[in-house]
Amino acid sequence: MTLTMAHSAEASRFRAQGPRQLDEIAKRYGLPAHLREDVRLLSHVLPFRVNDYVLDELVDWRRVPDDPMFRLVFPQRGMLPEVDERRLAALAGDGGAKLAMKAEVRRIRANLNPHPSGQKELNVPSLDGEQVPGMQHKYRETVLYFPGQGQSCHAYCTYCFRWAQFVGDADLRFAAPGPLRLVSYLRRHPEVTDVLVTGGDPMVMSTDRLRDHLNPVLGVDSVRTIRIGTKSLAYWPHRYVHDADADDVLRLFERVVATGRQLAVMAHFSHPRELETPVVREAMRRIRATGASIYCQAPLVAHVNDDAETWRRLWSVQHAAGAVPYYLFVERDTGPYDYFKVPLGAAVDIFQDAWRRLPGLARTVRGPVMSTTPGKVIVDGVTATPEGRFFQLRMLQARDPSLVARPFRASYRSDAAWLSDLELTADTPDDIRAAIGGYTRGRGIA
Repeated sequence: MTLTMAHSAEASRFRAQGPRQLDEIAKRYGLPAHLREDVRLLSHVLPFRVNDYVLDELVDWRRVPDDPMFRLVFPQRGMLPEVDERRLAALAGDGGAKLAMKAEVRRIRANLNPHPSGQKELNVPSLDGEQVPGMQHKYRETVLYFPGQGQSCHAYCTYCFRWAQFVGDADLRFAAPGPLRLVSYLRRHPEVTDVLVTGGDPMVMSTDRLRDHLNPVLGVDSVRTIRIGTKSLAYWPHRYVHDADADDVLRLFERVVATGRQLAVMAHFSHPRELETPVVREAMRRIRATGASIYCQAPLVAHVNDDAETWRRLWSVQHAAGAVPYYLFVERDTGPYDYFKVPLGAAVDIFQDAWRRLPGLARTVRGPVMSTTPGKVIVDGVTATPEGRFFQLRMLQARDPSLVARPFRASYRSDAAWLSDLELTADTPDDIRAAIGGYTRGRGIA
């Protein structure tokens, strides 16, 4: 399951495949008919997209359906509530129920919390009294920018918290037509030093289009860091090695660095297998040679990477490749959340077990971290006292900067998997209680 660096141009040509190609995929890789139909059914609700690199190099077809990479990219039974799956199956079997199927799909998606943590209500900034499309500004120093042409990916993760970007509903989608309003906003907000270009995946764009979005931002002196959020290193590393404009994109990275700014490629690796092919190692080497840094992050998700050894390997390989292990996230409360969630207590055990077995220079990773409505909440551990067991928590980032780095506690629950499952203790500072209490059980009094 490895590529050679003498890869032919034909073999490394990107080709997206989705529900319409399921029969071809099943025939080519021996996918059983019942699994093919399960994927076809679930893809009415959950976005499904893969490519030949993922299919040939990452999925271990001998282990399907239990292979973690298969679960990572193929929607399947159990990812939606059973009652919804039964309803979908009944409608799919009725050739005259197209309108009913469309309505049912919209209903199910609406119940999957398509925009968690107040993204649409709280994060969208305004300029001259009007909301700015395709932007989010949650933390003082950082603005998120969603270029319209970059709101797709080389392949889709089944657990993606931005799944709503990919389902063809304009009401659910963040997308900016161009960078002009972003630049105007940045000039009026010099406190913003970081711009995170995200999606979707901005690296699905050609270099020319990416340059058109980045060049105007480079004209804003107060912006000192450009981040690019991308899964391309995992799902299409040819973007930096064999694509027709691979060298052009690396020259663009060099130009950003030459302006004196930091360019950070925020790579999304979910499993060690994504780092095992020669082409991804070469892609990482080429990116780092431009002066850009690679930071690695991913959520802890059941059925894919919910064991300590997987994370130890993942972080070790990232570190050996010169990348920076950065975040282990808690799976967000959106999409197929019940299928993928891991209780916070188990997340702490997995993180700490893996972290203890890392070399010192690789212990840059932080986690488990919840990206919640008030901010990023890190679970530092679980303590036992005569009064009971408690989660030790801290605000790693916050809408209110005065809360950053402030510790607090919540009562331990074995089934708690998100901030809303927790009860803050009575000794929680008032300002933290005010910021967080509304999103916890019992309005935060334990």
